[in-house]
Amino acid sequence: MIITGTDFRTNQSKYIGVAYRGEDVVVKARAGCFKVVPVDIFNDADAQRDIKADLTGAFKEVMEHMQGKRKLRTATELLDELRNTRN
Repeated sequence: MIITGTDFRTNQSKYIGVAYRGEDVVVKARAGCFKVVPVDIFNDADAQRDIKADLTGAFKEVMEHMQGKRKLRTATELLDELRNTRN
């Protein structure tokens, strides 16, 4: 099912119910097309990340950089890495 962004905004509950039942819902908008899918946040891989470990690792990287032991990546390199992991 392909719907417009306006139709989705007007009838969100209806289309969320459709997606919940397992049917494909695609919202076509100026910014592109987007699929509406139910997500179980308790089983989602992103929800399982260990934030404390991520922050500890980032702190270690900064400390190593300040000690001259590590060269940090540029903002452009980080953005490129993020783009590549999403594809």
